[in-house]
Amino acid sequence: MLLPLAATGAALGAWAYGTYEPNSPLFGRAVGRGPTGERVAYLTFDDGPNPGATEPILETLAAWGVPAAFFLVGEHVRRLPAVARRVAAAGHEIGNHTLRHQKLHLRGPRRIREELERAHELIVDATNQVPRCFRAPHGYRNPFVGVATRRLGYTVFGWTFGVWDSDPGVSAEEIRARVRRKLRPGAIILLHDGDGYDPQGDRRRTAAALPGIIADARAAGYTFRPLRELVA
Repeated sequence: MLLPLAATGAALGAWAYGTYEPNSPLFGRAVGRGPTGERVAYLTFDDGPNPGATEPILETLAAWGVPAAFFLVGEHVRRLPAVARRVAAAGHEIGNHTLRHQKLHLRGPRRIREELERAHELIVDATNQVPRCFRAPHGYRNPFVGVATRRLGYTVFGWTFGVWDSDPGVSAEEIRARVRRKLRPGAIILLHDGDGYDPQGDRRRTAAALPGIIADARAAGYTFRPLRELVA
């Protein structure tokens, strides 16, 4: 009796790891870090475009000459196509972050396919750029996500660390400090230029933190690289 229970527990544990660990390979390859042999890092922003944060972030990136990747929510792109176009026109990597920011581990194959394919269409229509990468909301996946991403030819990305910049109680200075403390070679940094559920969500604190994040990284000898280097 104990052996079957132990096997069941191990199977459930493995399934949970595959579901909730954003870099788990259980349901397909997910890139969670770049090369660690030199001081490079990758900036990524989820949940945009956003009317209050995306533009200031683009301005900072342009001023510092830093590339980034933006994982866009399809419904937000539909509402703000001009902002999405500006992200693409600036040369940043465009990624798919589903149509409605759904937690995909709770969805079946038809819903997952709809979430990815409809977002893909909206991004292409708005930006005239075909997304090549995908990040699941919250990093949650199941086996059907891998099927859908392979169909679209995506590289799936997790992240090395996030800093809870979406926490309503966190200040711009604390966001900056958290990135500084966690930064390490090859890091894929998860930040947010929008709110996945609220198209008007306030992410101005992340925008305000970004110049300091870049300055701190450069002072520590880091170079920011484009995420496209890691797209398979």
